[in-house]
Order: sequence, then C-alpha cells, then structure tokens
Amino acid sequence: MKSFAGPALFLDRSDINTDEIIPAKYLTEITKQDLKPYILEDLKLPGFDPKGEKTAKARVVVSRANFGCGSSREHAPWVFEVNDINVVIAESFARIFRQNMFNCGMAAIELPDQSLDVLFGYSGYGDTVIAVDIEAEKISVRGGGREDALSFQISPFDKALVLAGGWVDYADSKY
Repeated sequence: MKSFAGPALFLDRSDINTDEIIPAKYLTEITKQDLKPYILEDLKLPGFDPKGEKTAKARVVVSRANFGCGSSREHAPWVFEVNDINVVIAESFARIFRQNMFNCGMAAIELPDQSLDVLFGYSGYGDTVIAVDIEAEKISVRGGGREDALSFQISPFDKALVLAGGWVDYADSKY
C-alpha cells in the first residue's frame, strides 16, 4: 500500500497548472519513471527550487485553489507518483487532475481555506511532516514543536479507489 505521509512541500499559490507540474515537452517520455527528474520544473515561486532538497524529500504537497488546472494529462499525477508523493492537499482541484489522482490510487484532499491556513502555518519549519489517514479522513501535521489535527471528507468511491491502489486494482477486485 502507498504511504500517505512524510515531509511536506508547501506551494503557496493558486492555479498551479499541469504545465508547471510536468512541462509538455516531456510528455513523449516512454515510462512514468522517465518523468521523475522534471517534477515542477517550470513552477516559478519565490524561493522555490524544483531540484532542491525540499522537493526531493517531499511526500505530501500542500497548495491553494484550482490545483492541476490547464491541460488534462495523466502525466501530472504520474510525476508525483514516481517521486513518492501520493498526497496533494489544496482548497480545490481541476476536475480531471483530481480524478486522475484517485484513478492512480493517490489522494487529492480538499480542505477549506481556514484549514489550509493551519497547514501553511507550518511552512516555515524544516521538520514539518503531514500524515493522512484515508480511512478515518484525518490529517495530522507536526513540526516546530507543534501539532494539529484536521478532518476532511472524501466520497466513498474515491476512498475505495485510493485504498485499492487505483482504478485498475479496484476493478480487478470488483469485476
């Protein structure tokens, strides 16, 4: 089963699009693994380094509204998956990106702005770790000597997809 916990990468911006997640010039790569070095390559945020240690260690991404907008492509969730990032938490997601995450057995967790502000309150700590319990629909965050717990909601079907490991594994178990 995939892990839904680890160091957090905070991307404090709305409307991060699929071209920033994985540039279109890499969509001809043959395997998912070939996408790995290009994660967030075109994302421009003050102080953000796509090749930096924070990106390399990240297992959870926290962002703002409309994450994954732009072109519909499975490559955007795939580049997270091959980099061992199985959770993206945001206020909202582009519909196709969100569904592609669930279809790949990954979690796209939507939180209200106030809850995101709690998470972003941890962005200055180098030791911030976020854990998502899909079954209990709970998030725990700790860092800088602090700890918080948050709740989220996920549809029963999307939860089943994540827990099964994605659409293919879910279908294999049901049909």
